[in-house]
Amino acid sequence: MKKRTFNTLFMLCSFDGKISTGNSDERDFDKDFPRVNGIKEGLSQYYELEKKTDIHSFNTGKVFAKIGINKVQKIEKMLVSFIIVDNNHLSSVGVDNLIQRSKRLYLVTSNKNHPAFHRKEQLELIYYPKRVDFSNLFQRLKRKYDIKSVTIQSGGTMNSMLLRKNLIDRLSIVIAPCVVGGKDTPTLVDGDSLCSIGDLKKIKNLRLLKMEKLRRSYIHLVYEVL
Repeated sequence: MKKRTFNTLFMLCSFDGKISTGNSDERDFDKDFPRVNGIKEGLSQYYELEKKTDIHSFNTGKVFAKIGINKVQKIEKMLVSFIIVDNNHLSSVGVDNLIQRSKRLYLVTSNKNHPAFHRKEQLELIYYPKRVDFSNLFQRLKRKYDIKSVTIQSGGTMNSMLLRKNLIDRLSIVIAPCVVGGKDTPTLVDGDSLCSIGDLKKIKNLRLLKMEKLRRSYIHLVYEVL
């Protein structure tokens, strides 16, 4: 039995592996796909699958800042508890909004001046003095908070780091019927490129568990990370 949480990377991507429609904060699947004919008609299937994921969702402050969490707005309470890693992307407004949105908010940071420290009575604040130790984090979530499984929906750089640290157990990927392109557009797994023969050990082998053809040419793939 694992000493840490069981972690599933659940993402929507294009056929060419992009997780955004462009390389700026203005471009976003949630914002742009509903405008694109041939994609918008089947998009609801992804959101239906998302509702069936774990009640604990791991993400980053950078991703939430991109979708506007730092703006004053009316917040709808969700049944999901968010585990958010952030050092400098969330404002005090963003933290308040996440507290209101989450069933329970777990804020992970190595910034001792993070605005979450002013609201620590209303959230679980997990502080690392130097840098976040992700192996320890997922062990801690299971040991201290009795969290058994987590759905990860972060950006390509974080996804890469977690994969290379062997902290992702399963991939659940919905492929939209489109090609986005753009060498600077974020992909499912970014991070540093492989250079040497020794780097080949960083390639992760997968075993296909499920392949489902959805409506409107969408595909749902589930892989075990070996």
